[in-house]
Amino acid sequence: MLISKLPNVGTTIFTTMSQLAAEVGAINLSQGFPDFDGPQALREAVTRAVMDGRNQYAPMAGLPALREQVAVKVRSLYGREVSADSEITITPGATQAIFCAIHAVVRAGDEVIVFDPCYDSYEPAVELAGGVCIHQSLSLPDFSIDWQKLADAITPRTRMIVLNTPHNPSGALIDGADLERLAALVRERDIYLLSDEVYEHLVFDGREHASVLRHEELYQRAFVISSFGKTYHVTGWKTGYVVAPPNLTAELRKVHQYVSFTGVTPLQWALAEFMAAHPEHVRELPAFYQAKRDLFCDLLSGSRFGFTRTAGTYFQLADYSAIRPDLDDVAMARWLTREHGVASIPISVFYQSPPANLRLVRFCFAKQEETLRQAAERLCAI
Repeated sequence: MLISKLPNVGTTIFTTMSQLAAEVGAINLSQGFPDFDGPQALREAVTRAVMDGRNQYAPMAGLPALREQVAVKVRSLYGREVSADSEITITPGATQAIFCAIHAVVRAGDEVIVFDPCYDSYEPAVELAGGVCIHQSLSLPDFSIDWQKLADAITPRTRMIVLNTPHNPSGALIDGADLERLAALVRERDIYLLSDEVYEHLVFDGREHASVLRHEELYQRAFVISSFGKTYHVTGWKTGYVVAPPNLTAELRKVHQYVSFTGVTPLQWALAEFMAAHPEHVRELPAFYQAKRDLFCDLLSGSRFGFTRTAGTYFQLADYSAIRPDLDDVAMARWLTREHGVASIPISVFYQSPPANLRLVRFCFAKQEETLRQAAERLCAI
């Protein structure tokens, strides 16, 4: 009899809700992808790369031209000089990068601290490496880190702490003071960091993204992960990257080369060309998505949902306590999809042990204006 290595893993909530939305014809604000396309110049660059014959394997670490552009971006935005050769690795998606980073350092019996609600790929990767996740709930209502609880959770077996900022699903941000407190906790301990920063450019209201790349001490023990798909509105390209100091990059690449070896070559050529020609794209993203956030929130202001405008990501949490307090959030998400034609994601699925009476769902506003208007009209009619 086959004994599953991941007995508690089934179909993800993202797949489930997107399938339900398709079945009933609902507006899909559940899974985190845009319903608009990436820049035309970027798409044209892919066509040129394919037609110019750039279709064979790229180097294992990624196309040198693309790694150079990542180094330029890191220097420009975060003031850190990193080597394109020894500190940057291109991966087929940020999820694969997360998997490889975890497997590079986590061994059997190691503990990895994650903050709930947390992205669903962390724990399976840790379990497959033989480790165990130690779940720490973020403090409500602002989804902040409880530093005393984190300090208490650290043991001699703690091997890694996983950060996620801007945070999915809440949109919460950490700041420079948080990085300093984290540095004090891990100092003189053999603890690595995985910093999931795939929404690094989606930070609103004039706030600054507190990347681990800005912090010299923390960077020396960190894998910093980002996503071209999120940044350039092409989530289906499944292309990301890892920035890490040379010793950690070397270990990550040992895993990466036997998981996928390399990413898709013409996509890498296109991204390198577009980044070189349009460095302004990443600087314009905060205003681009803040306008969508504000539109969606303004439209929802006449509804019975309660919310605080998200500080980052392209997700907006909404409290439905005034509408159907009798339903848990999974039932509410299904009810909204089937009965009112708008698909969302329940927040409890991101927890090991959800708080009692959690009444929050997550909407994705990475959508065209008309999509947001139609969805808000349906939500306001409830």
